[in-house]
Amino acid sequence: MTVNETEQIAETVEAPAHGVLLTDVAAGKVKSLLEQEGRDDLKLRIAVQPGGCSGLVYQLYFDERSLDGDLVRDFDGVGVVVDRMSAPYLEGASIDFADTIEKQGFTIDNPNAQGSCACGDSFH
Repeated sequence: MTVNETEQIAETVEAPAHGVLLTDVAAGKVKSLLEQEGRDDLKLRIAVQPGGCSGLVYQLYFDERSLDGDLVRDFDGVGVVVDRMSAPYLEGASIDFADTIEKQGFTIDNPNAQGSCACGDSFH
């Protein structure tokens, strides 16, 4: 087996990436939260679940698990994980962190969301 063939096999074994983007501001906030927790084994998981008044809700949380079919991407040392069922709903989505007088927290800008409810917690 040549070196090139070995490299090609190694590339296919790596977990595939997803299309979710994490801004630098959001990555910094995630790093800060992980430092407060004293954990370096956690990744940020984003998922889409049925629920809410518009049909789907986002779930954003720290997770130490690695599930079959997970799609992983690294943003400056912050691992972001998306399960394979949520990936099509989140393709091209961007996660940011807002810290203003009006709003504080993570925000998700998703080009796949066709509409959302009045409270902004769910989408379709």
